[in-house]
Amino acid sequence: MTHLILQAPNLVASNIEKIAAIASAGGVQELGNTAVRLLDVDPDVRPEVQACCDAFGMDYAFFDHIARLRDCRILAMDMDSTLVNIECIDEIADLAGRKAEVSAITEAAMRGEIKDFAESLRRRVALLEGVDATALERVYEERLRLNPGAENLIATARRYGLKVLLVSGGFTFFTERLKARLDLDACHANVLEVSGGKLSGRVHGDIVDAQGKAARLASLAQELGATSDQIIAVGDGANDLKMMALAKYSVAYRAKPVVREQANYALNVSPLDAILNWFRM
Repeated sequence: MTHLILQAPNLVASNIEKIAAIASAGGVQELGNTAVRLLDVDPDVRPEVQACCDAFGMDYAFFDHIARLRDCRILAMDMDSTLVNIECIDEIADLAGRKAEVSAITEAAMRGEIKDFAESLRRRVALLEGVDATALERVYEERLRLNPGAENLIATARRYGLKVLLVSGGFTFFTERLKARLDLDACHANVLEVSGGKLSGRVHGDIVDAQGKAARLASLAQELGATSDQIIAVGDGANDLKMMALAKYSVAYRAKPVVREQANYALNVSPLDAILNWFRM
């Protein structure tokens, strides 16, 4: 039996009814004010459902089986524009008056137009040379916010026994603070080199790129004996795709088109904790 879960901040009954008719649903279950489950739907109508959901501003997800959240083992997340609302490197650059140049490279890398993430990061970090290191603290305190639903998703995942992994092409300055704040199990990111209280314009050590993210997730999965069916991986940019490919529940969150096309699921309008509605608790 195939189920279809529909979600939106403001669900409209007539829109649900239209999609239920298209999908020949055998019934409708409310999952709260922002989500419903359509039962026993026709899985072959995915293109029509997608077109309707795009038009209605709804998220959708098809499932042959609704798994238990506790049967999953890992929740892996990207940081910038996924867990948090900003691209940290762009905001550091903004404080130095260099945002336009840096963010242009960031956007091209996230869209997949720049294939070598490591080189794109080095180019951006080089533009930060001479910036006072206090800019990092200012970005964290003044600009960085968790995306809606992040805290509930992580807290619930941990309560049901999942290990939460943060893997970022960003910087340890931010991931380590988020690790302590959210009680995450592990974090991996890049180390910004600081000399004399200023950014040197270099990254210290190996760069965590797309392959690096996937390797960190694969290592944790091996350690826990977790299969693809037991992994949730959430990202928004091209450098998340290799990591997401390791997960059955690969989730494109407010993502670039190249990521939405390859992910198994997408959240375009719903908060991060909408993922929880895909599981039995």
